[in-house]
Amino acid sequence: MLSKRIIPCLDVRDGKLTKGIKFKGNVDIGDPVEMAEFYYKEGADELVFYDITASHEARDIMLEVVRRVAERIFMPFSVGGGLRNVEDMRAVLLAGAEKISVNSAAVKNPEIISQGAEAFGAQCVVLGMDVLKVPVSSQIPSGYEIVIHGGRKHMGIDALWWAQEAQRLGAGEICLNSIDADGTQEGYEMTLTELISSHVSIPVIASGGAGKPEHLAEVLTQGKADAALIASMTHYGHYSVAGIKDHLADRGVRVRKYW
Repeated sequence: MLSKRIIPCLDVRDGKLTKGIKFKGNVDIGDPVEMAEFYYKEGADELVFYDITASHEARDIMLEVVRRVAERIFMPFSVGGGLRNVEDMRAVLLAGAEKISVNSAAVKNPEIISQGAEAFGAQCVVLGMDVLKVPVSSQIPSGYEIVIHGGRKHMGIDALWWAQEAQRLGAGEICLNSIDADGTQEGYEMTLTELISSHVSIPVIASGGAGKPEHLAEVLTQGKADAALIASMTHYGHYSVAGIKDHLADRGVRVRKYW
């Protein structure tokens, strides 16, 4: 059985670490480079770095920040936001990332997934999914819709169908973010996470809503997620990565420990 991964998420806007609730009301809370190094020393398994306004603003991702982060940490590191083609992916990987995350660009041009997998290997390609709960309909039979551009544009695409299609195209992993749960610290969207995790064979990272260690234990067991993204609960110092892992281990969840 593989160990479950704990992955801090660094949302970056204008070169600064930021955090919002349900993709709104973002406030700057620090330096992403310093925070990346902090989490590395804390024993995080990976990091996820999102340039949260690059796609909406139709600009390139901030490669200099990626380089500075990569110089300070020695663990897997995923980068997303504003990646539009294989050349953008290559630039991010050359800047020091181990993985690239595609979200809005993949919805608009699904072939970017297969192109990235062919060029760099499926293990490098993470599909980011921003998902909103909506009424069940013939168009959205799962009741979960794909939304892009940082939650600004509804696509009329069913989340379950898109997850399975992305796997078929060559995505090596899915980062599943619930907009409804994002930043609330009230727990992950369990129904959504279990739905996607049960219908794809690639790893699923649960994202959105972590507020206490119990939430991670729940989503990594009942929700069947392979990894859990954290942000607010550790950004603000309420919990430590080490403390979260101790809690999980005490409850029989297999995690990697570095202390």
